[in-house]
Amino acid sequence: MEQPRLVPIKLDNYKPLREIVFETLREAIIQGRLEPGERLMEIQLAEEMGVSRTPVREAIRKLELEGFVVMVPRKGAYVAGISVKDIVDVFEVRAALEALAAGLAAERATTEELEEMERAVLLNYEVSHGKNIDTLVERDISFHDLIYKASRNQRLVQIVTHLKEQVQRFRTTSLALPGRGRHAVEEHKNIVEAISSRNVELAGSLAREHIDTAEQLFLTAMGEVKEKYD
Repeated sequence: MEQPRLVPIKLDNYKPLREIVFETLREAIIQGRLEPGERLMEIQLAEEMGVSRTPVREAIRKLELEGFVVMVPRKGAYVAGISVKDIVDVFEVRAALEALAAGLAAERATTEELEEMERAVLLNYEVSHGKNIDTLVERDISFHDLIYKASRNQRLVQIVTHLKEQVQRFRTTSLALPGRGRHAVEEHKNIVEAISSRNVELAGSLAREHIDTAEQLFLTAMGEVKEKYD
């Protein structure tokens, strides 16, 4: 059964309505239910979610600030497309941040944090053999969050948090590729081993390779290559 683009919003959530609408639309864009280039009609979206136009309008403005929506003069709001350069730019930044975080974690992680990373890898092995991509994505996010936390660098964590939603658009597609989930967990295992051995250089190198691999797989899935832009 095909998943609906949007569902009526339940008003029993503690969050403000405008925030719920924003998160609902952002998730629909990330998951591809609202496709790149699709026009966002306030009335239609409001009807689908069972809300007024005001929170939809506010959500669209916020989505524009985060790069998920583009405003076209005299035409309206559209879901932002993803160019090859957009993809490469995001992955370049993420690779550098992941390498830095893993290197710092190799220096600073506590015994408890190392054990938590090891448990996360074992748990991720279990879910990587299933077909629930949402669960796999959640576990992948949780694993990387453990490394960010162990880096003891709050500025790094803030930057990663700002980038996270852009990364999410790519993460789901990458992990949905056949066999990628299992390979990703194996890469996680190697990173944790390097962190546990306090090998700063190796941990950073493996973390960078992990993101580079995800980038290449995503570009392949998109049917594009880096050489298509200068």
